Amino acid sequence: MAADADLGEQLAARVAEAAAAGTPLRIEGSGSKAFYGRPVAGEPLPLAGHRGIVAYEPAELYVTARAGTPLAELEATLAARGQRLGCEPPRFGGRGTVGGMVAAGLSGPRRPWSWAVRDVVLGVRCINGRGEILAFGGRLMKNVAGFDAARLMAGSLGTLAVLLEVTLRVDPAPEATLTVSLECDMAEAIERLAAWGRLPLPLAGACHLDGRLHLRLEGAEASVREAAARLGGEARADDGGLWAGLRDHTLPFLSGDDPRPLWRLSVPPATPPLPLPGEWLLDWGGAQRWLRTDAPAGAVRATAERAGGHATCFRGEGIEPFHPLPPAALALHRRIKAAFDPAGILNPGRMYAEGGP
Repeated sequence: MAADADLGEQLAARVAEAAAAGTPLRIEGSGSKAFYGRPVAGEPLPLAGHRGIVAYEPAELYVTARAGTPLAELEATLAARGQRLGCEPPRFGGRGTVGGMVAAGLSGPRRPWSWAVRDVVLGVRCINGRGEILAFGGRLMKNVAGFDAARLMAGSLGTLAVLLEVTLRVDPAPEATLTVSLECDMAEAIERLAAWGRLPLPLAGACHLDGRLHLRLEGAEASVREAAARLGGEARADDGGLWAGLRDHTLPFLSGDDPRPLWRLSVPPATPPLPLPGEWLLDWGGAQRWLRTDAPAGAVRATAERAGGHATCFRGEGIEPFHPLPPAALALHRRIKAAFDPAGILNPGRMYAEGGP
């Protein structure tokens, strides 16, 4: 295991040098999400050595860790005190880091019933495009006030600042967990989920794959057992690695050898099955839909838009990854990018081309 180290001053000096020379930088963590987003041409700025848990107060429900800290290390520390992260970020084979978690902003199957990554970010220390070390937010929810710049970092893919430290809200681990599985097609699964969404059920995951609807229940033992009996189907404490596979993208559907692009569609959860060819996996109770298809990118994105959502090409060669932004939204992105990184040296073009972040 690598030793903990604070490389903040060295990293800030490197960014300042790059800014003065106008040299683009490619921010590198463990590389677990290097596939996500557009390729970046620039000199590498490694963060993996900048690691370690800086502060942890279980009673106050927060932890502060450096950006290069492995997620596995952080989660093991929390689990030892009966706590966990609420956002359930993907760990990608155990290589995921705290900084990468926030920069990518990807949340796991618990997302609709718990927190997104941006929701658990209480504060950050970061380096802007001038090489200045800045701090935003705080360590307690009650102290996080005003313009919430810390949460702008969630999902920004390193285009705004280099993350140094992140303070995260943590949650108690549940008393009991149970998975219920039922046989049904995708249309019936969406209808059932829409009905169950109006009931006080302790849901913490709902996905449909290969003709089966899987529901994860978490909470007090009695409420979990009662909900399982109410839902029917097959109930088991051992989920066969389903939720970990969904979270970490190790399920064959998400990580297999299928050469077709993998799309991630975000739509209203009650949206009926979309008229696109290919194989589907429904997550987040229907709000997040994974699709393997050879359909043209324009058709996939137009279908998502008509449903009131958007589509991201999560994995696919030669396809722009992110859904095009409306002109006003893109202009706002550019202004924010210019405020944090006026020389445009941090992960330039990682999200959008033509001067976007």
